[in-house]
Formats: sequence, structure tokens, C-alpha cells
Amino acid sequence: MSLHEHPRVSLRQAAGTVVDGLLQLLYPSTCWICAEPMLPRSPLVCQRCEEALTVDPFPTCPRCSSTVGPYIDLSNGCPACRGESFAFDRAVRMGPYDGRLREVILRLKGPAGQDFAEVVGALWAKQVAPRLRPLAVDVVMPVPLHWWRHWRRGFNQSEVLARRMARELGVSCQPGWLRRTRHTGDQKGLPRTARRENVRNAFRCWARAPLAGKSVLLVDDVMTTGATAHEAARALRVSRAASVIVAVLAHWALRMPAAQPA
Repeated sequence: MSLHEHPRVSLRQAAGTVVDGLLQLLYPSTCWICAEPMLPRSPLVCQRCEEALTVDPFPTCPRCSSTVGPYIDLSNGCPACRGESFAFDRAVRMGPYDGRLREVILRLKGPAGQDFAEVVGALWAKQVAPRLRPLAVDVVMPVPLHWWRHWRRGFNQSEVLARRMARELGVSCQPGWLRRTRHTGDQKGLPRTARRENVRNAFRCWARAPLAGKSVLLVDDVMTTGATAHEAARALRVSRAASVIVAVLAHWALRMPAAQPA
């Protein structure tokens, strides 16, 4: 396959190779996750950390990506999502929000988060892409940050992940087609119903985005109840997207308050 036959895909692959090479030059022969020394010209992440991040030991719900038991009936979702209405069709995760994966996601929002997201995104795309290819997505989009939060952080980690996945799948990434139209408060600590209200009508598609009949892969770092992904997917559906698949690094199980003693 020559560069002239498929210039867009080849240029994306070349860009990814350049980024990986620069990261290796800046941080040679140490694991990006645990900082343990490695042999020269080794991958950016050691085998032990790669396995800790990419091997999901649990069965998951294909609808919301929650961890489920081995004998759960998943025909209409799992107990966590069975009563929920989602505008997306299904969700795919790399693992549960726990252990090494949780540590990595928290580091994505730190000072070196953008470079770190490139490294983690490469691992994630390599691990999750085989499950997404049969779904034949047409375009990849990140869940957008509000412009104020984007300005304060300097980047959107979900956009870095989305570009990596698009490169792996050989399709385009279009971060400008979906926008967050208002600044929403932090979802952390909110119960399920409050999460939905917090992000209601918070997203809108670019009016000229050619989404009619397209299958969209929506990318975020973490999913909890699916409220944010639902609202973003709902905006895509308004613009006549045919299907929306959500891909995340991790699923975070919402801890319900303990029952009060009688």
C-alpha cells in the first residue's frame, strides 16, 4: 500500500511514528508508567504495566461496560443500566477504574498529561481497536470540554485518546463537530439522577457536520453512569447519526450509599 493510494491513513500513521519517536528521545529506556529502567529501544511501557492496564479480568455489560457477574442475563443490559435510556448503542472499556489504570487516568490531568495521554492512548487503541473494527465506525469524536476548562488545562485528554484511536482504525477524528455549550459542574459525588440533570442539553453538534447515516465512535476517559455519554450521543442523534458507540479507558462503578439500619 503506497502513500499515494491512501494518503490520509499513511500520514496519520507517520505522525504517530514521529510522536512515539520523540517521546522515546525525551524519556529513553524508562517505563512511562512505573519509571523502571528498560533496555534501550524498548517500548514506552514495560510489559508488567502494559498487562496491568490492558488485561481486563472481569466480564462486562456490552451496553454500559459495567463489571458483571458470570451468570447475569445481559439481553436488556445489566442491573446497573437496565432501567436507563441511552442514546448510544453500546460501550467498550479497557478495564475497571481501579489499581494501576486509576492511577494512570489521574495522571492524565497533571502537568505532563498531554504527553502521557499519547502513551496511554497508544496502548488503549491497540487493545480496544480489534473489538471496534467489526462495528465499522465512520468517524471518531472526543467528548468535548467546555472552552473554559480546556483553556485552563491546556488540552483535552479525550481528544488525545480519540486521535490515537482514529489513527489505529484508519478513520478521521473530528473534535470540532461536537461542542459543549455550557460549563457543567463536576459530576463527582453526584447521585445518578443529579448527574443526568447536570449535563442535560450541554452538547450541540456543528450545524454543518455531515453526520447523517454515519456511525460515530465517541471517546472519553471514564464512564460512570453514562450520563455524559448519553447527552453527547443525544446531540449526535439529533444530527442524524445512525449509531453511536462509546469507548473509554475505564468504567467507574458508582458507589451507592449504604442502607441505614432499621
